[in-house]
Amino acid sequence: MKKEILSIAVFILLIFTSASYSAGLTADEIVKKATHASLYQGKDIKGKISIEITDSLGRKRSRVLNMMRKNVPGSDAQKYFVLFLRPADIKKMVFMVLKHGVPEQDDDRWLYMPGLDLVKRIAASDKRTSFAGSDFLYEDISGRNPMEDIHTLVETTDKYYLIKSTPLKPERVEFEYYNAYIDKNTFIPLKIEYFKQNSRLYRTIKAEKIENLISVENGMEVTYPTVILSIAQDIENRSTSKMKLENIEYNSGIKDEYFSERYLRRPPKMLLR
Repeated sequence: MKKEILSIAVFILLIFTSASYSAGLTADEIVKKATHASLYQGKDIKGKISIEITDSLGRKRSRVLNMMRKNVPGSDAQKYFVLFLRPADIKKMVFMVLKHGVPEQDDDRWLYMPGLDLVKRIAASDKRTSFAGSDFLYEDISGRNPMEDIHTLVETTDKYYLIKSTPLKPERVEFEYYNAYIDKNTFIPLKIEYFKQNSRLYRTIKAEKIENLISVENGMEVTYPTVILSIAQDIENRSTSKMKLENIEYNSGIKDEYFSERYLRRPPKMLLR
């Protein structure tokens, strides 16, 4: 009987300890987990992206591209490669990022324009400009370094953490701060709201659909919660962009050599399909 009482007591203690730990996460810890869930799951990832852009008059344009991303082991560095397939005027255009993962060093970003056969370096100041004419920005694709902002836990509910992030170098961005609603179970950001001066909301990104994708990592089956449909809205310009991910594959063994200037002009065959 004493053993049963002791077991129950230990069980209750574990529950409260676990709940206390979860509730006691700091803003920085939550952001770190959210960054991993959004950008670092798996050793690598590849897939197809479709973007539908709707302007203020209801006119629609589309973009279709293939992408791949690879993590650099033992660091927060990453490599991104995006190949545009449609429409015809941007076909074979390539966007590549070597992300260093440290705030002291700007990411290296390139844009290859096939019509001019020109490789252009994208400056740090350009990373918050439109990605391929959509309401997503270059920085939305490769991610913003969490160490560039001060994070504050504003609210905790049964479903999400609300984090307010304020830039350490406001002169380098167009926003004053942004709020992220982060799912408590998956740590996927469900919604991000960007504000200008006087708390004026001007831009949002929402995760409309999330799926659990299964892969194998280090010999074990792993489930990766993945945003397969997201919507970016520019409230000032009254435009909206929907981004849909398809044929997503994690841990396919993408080669490091693909992320080089050589492949900007001759993309890997795996991305041409």
